[in-house]
Amino acid sequence: MSTTMNRRSLLKLLSAAGLGTAFARRTMADEIGAAPKNPAVPEGKLVSAKQAPRYPARLVGGRVIQPERPLTVTNETDVLVVGGGPAGFAAAIAAARTGAKTTLVERYGYFGGQWTGGLVLLVISSHAKENGSLVKVLRGVGDELLERLTKFDGAVVNQNPGKFNPTSDPEATKYMMDEMIREAGVKVFLHCWVADVVMSGPLIRGVVFESKAGRQAILAKVVVDATGDGDVFAAAGAEHELRLHAIGMVHRLGNVDRTDPAKLKEGGIKSLGSIEPLSSVKWVNLRGPSTNCLDIGELTRLEMEHRRSIWKRVQQMRQTPGGEKLFLLQTAPQIGVRISRLLAGTHQLTYAEAREGMKFPDTIAVGGAQNAQHRGWPIPYGVMVPKKLDNLLAAGRCVCVDEALIEDMRLIASCLTTGHAAGTAAALSVQNKCRPRDLAMDKLQKKLLEQGAYLG
Repeated sequence: MSTTMNRRSLLKLLSAAGLGTAFARRTMADEIGAAPKNPAVPEGKLVSAKQAPRYPARLVGGRVIQPERPLTVTNETDVLVVGGGPAGFAAAIAAARTGAKTTLVERYGYFGGQWTGGLVLLVISSHAKENGSLVKVLRGVGDELLERLTKFDGAVVNQNPGKFNPTSDPEATKYMMDEMIREAGVKVFLHCWVADVVMSGPLIRGVVFESKAGRQAILAKVVVDATGDGDVFAAAGAEHELRLHAIGMVHRLGNVDRTDPAKLKEGGIKSLGSIEPLSSVKWVNLRGPSTNCLDIGELTRLEMEHRRSIWKRVQQMRQTPGGEKLFLLQTAPQIGVRISRLLAGTHQLTYAEAREGMKFPDTIAVGGAQNAQHRGWPIPYGVMVPKKLDNLLAAGRCVCVDEALIEDMRLIASCLTTGHAAGTAAALSVQNKCRPRDLAMDKLQKKLLEQGAYLG
């Protein structure tokens, strides 16, 4: 009889003896790829105070005091991109492809931000109208992602020629983002939240993160703030403004193709939501009240109230003739924050400048029209550059625009294009050993064009 036994057979034997549970994690690791064997503390060993020094906060005179403490530097990199939403994803890809050692940090366990986790699946403003013709302004990294999604059935719609504002499946988009990040060789840290910055005078030298591993730092030559909320430039003391906006929550309905629209309309249900690649599913937006998304009390209240409201609405639809087979497929794991902090950049792009199509010598991207109904609007490099803070660029919805232009700049297409530009600029700044604000625009624009970006 053979004396060899694999782990799966061992697990079955132990399970039969009532001892299998403690070994399940090992078998899972074998199946999906074993984790590197470098734990901070050996498995099964107790951690004493001597083995793990702690620096707990103290209550002193009614105030909580956090003592000085050393931080572990987990990584040193050329370009550090903070935030893995559309802007951060594009920035990391572009920086790595430009030749910079690139690190990407994201607070959730996936990329895409509001596009995937927020279930805002519609890539608005992908096109503009020039001389009566439809022109795609979303090119480069963002368009490459969408094109690669067309290879999968049910992954994206309206990405084909003559169409605009594509809509993608969130899981397919997450997958393809993972693939492109991996292919580009970007080092990734998920489940990390910005806690502070590392400064040397007016220079940002890195970012401090909080995670299950505790508080750690990553040092970088250039940082791209793609957090959406400007968490990095705010922590660094850069001038900025706070704007209030509607905070909603998206949800998805299942079995939409098994409803009776005529009966639902008679019952007062006029719309089931917006199109998705899957015919049986639709995503439904919820605007919500305008309030401060930096207030955790408000975020908590809205999370719970929005889910309660969504549940009640879906149950009402299920009780309406024609909607009996509908069900609530999913509520977004990310609440729908639209805007918060806006950087005070070296140039504030205004709505008037955008609608006039003003040309800029430092154009790094072109914004589109929400329904492809008007011409594109050049986006200058200055919207991403802080007035005084050095070695940092902003990308995405937190760049420097006036109030009237927020609705256009915060959209996914604009986040992808400004992210692409920021990542390329950051990498070129490292290579040319200059501050991002001093980067030669002809070099940046040439590289962006080589990477497929559209500059008008």
